[in-house]
Amino acid sequence: MLNILYGRNKLNVIVCIKQVPETTEISINPETNTLVREGIESIVNPFDEYALEEGIRIKERAGEGKVTVLSMGPPQAESALRECIARGADEAVLLSDRRFAGSDTWATSRILEAGIRHIGEYDAIICGQQAIDGDTAQVGPGISVRLGIPQVAYVSEIIELTGQECKVRRLVETGHEIYEAPLPCLITVVKEINEPRLASLRGKMKAKKVDITVWGLDEIGISEDEAGLKGSRTQVVEIFSPPKPEGGIRIEEEDTGAAAQKLYSLLKENSIL
Repeated sequence: MLNILYGRNKLNVIVCIKQVPETTEISINPETNTLVREGIESIVNPFDEYALEEGIRIKERAGEGKVTVLSMGPPQAESALRECIARGADEAVLLSDRRFAGSDTWATSRILEAGIRHIGEYDAIICGQQAIDGDTAQVGPGISVRLGIPQVAYVSEIIELTGQECKVRRLVETGHEIYEAPLPCLITVVKEINEPRLASLRGKMKAKKVDITVWGLDEIGISEDEAGLKGSRTQVVEIFSPPKPEGGIRIEEEDTGAAAQKLYSLLKENSIL
């Protein structure tokens, strides 16, 4: 269980979230080779739900503090931020500007970093381990580098928070590791860290009324060359669907033993065994 021991009377947490397509039926802009998000039903990135839940738990156990949710996206991303408010976040900020379109992870981390600086004081930043539409896991670490703060990835448990540092457990291929990092710091969390809560009725009512702060390029104070396609260090040259496999043999047997025997015979006939 998280042990919070700190000298200050509040803890401010920023949670970065992303709105992602809910369906696998997505389309690609042939000119930019990026996902077309307008008009597509979207949800809060599932990994970010765990980040949000952990931020809320920190505030609840501390007894005082604030959870600010930050996202970059088109105007429709407001719905994802309102969902986060309904679940327990206090404030929400949307970074939205047509000049952000086409940003890769490099440019996205720059935009989010500028947004965080514009928000002001914070003690910790929490991100999901990755977004399901890109699977790069680069934005969180990129933000920490730009802010000049330590970061720990793949965190499965926040063991302790003090006024000066946090102690966390992170997953690795061979088990887990324990890390200590000074505050402020950034962590990316895995789904093992908690079980996200559902929105409450009171939270839903609050989410309908809350004002979502919206900042564009000019408000966060970066140039056009640092955002969008201009600010991206990587370019998608081509996107295509992999060809469907052809041929193959389907084994249909009600008895598993018979099916296994048939498979064995086929493998023998084709000199695989």
